[in-house]
Amino acid sequence: MPNHSALAPAFALALGLATAGSALGQQPQQAPPPRAASTPPPAASVPSPAAPGTVAGDYRIGPEDILQVFVWKNDTLSRVVPVRPDGHISLPLLGDVRAEGATPVQLRDTLTQRYAEYMPAPEVSVIVVEVRSFKVSVMGEVLKPGRFDLKSATSALDAIAMAGGFSPFASRTRVVILRPTNNGMTRIPFNYNRVVASGGEAENLWLKPGDIVLVP
Repeated sequence: MPNHSALAPAFALALGLATAGSALGQQPQQAPPPRAASTPPPAASVPSPAAPGTVAGDYRIGPEDILQVFVWKNDTLSRVVPVRPDGHISLPLLGDVRAEGATPVQLRDTLTQRYAEYMPAPEVSVIVVEVRSFKVSVMGEVLKPGRFDLKSATSALDAIAMAGGFSPFASRTRVVILRPTNNGMTRIPFNYNRVVASGGEAENLWLKPGDIVLVP
């Protein structure tokens, strides 16, 4: 027969260990300490798009452009007008007003001053509805020489591409931009090979209305 008195201490010890283990197993786990709310990184500043060369705030109105002249609270004076070949537009009350060579803002200011003679504090806006005066020519050793109507800022590289690119006999380092001025024509040298080389982007020329790209 087994000795119950000898087994009692061992049984008590085993029961105590089991009870302790059960208690340990039932202890709730501590929740991890709350993390500090992270501050979102500041939004990256997005630069405003750069004004593209010729067709932007400095755009100069030219012949054949279509303008919308709006006089606030006066539908009779508001209208869409073309710029005539002589550079003028015709408006009620004012008659002929020179628009060629002015920016839309400058023409707006001129019309505001002129209309102020007929009404108190006129509010005038001028919008170029359609650009028709921005024309350039590409001549010489290109595949499709001709005159091109442009609607937005265009570089010399763009104009050469529109003309089909160089012919096999073109001298790419001796291209010239002929630009009309008050004193005649200005010759601006344009080295195609230098522009397309690494780091030469800054030498790419933006064209102006009336420019002639001459490829020898």
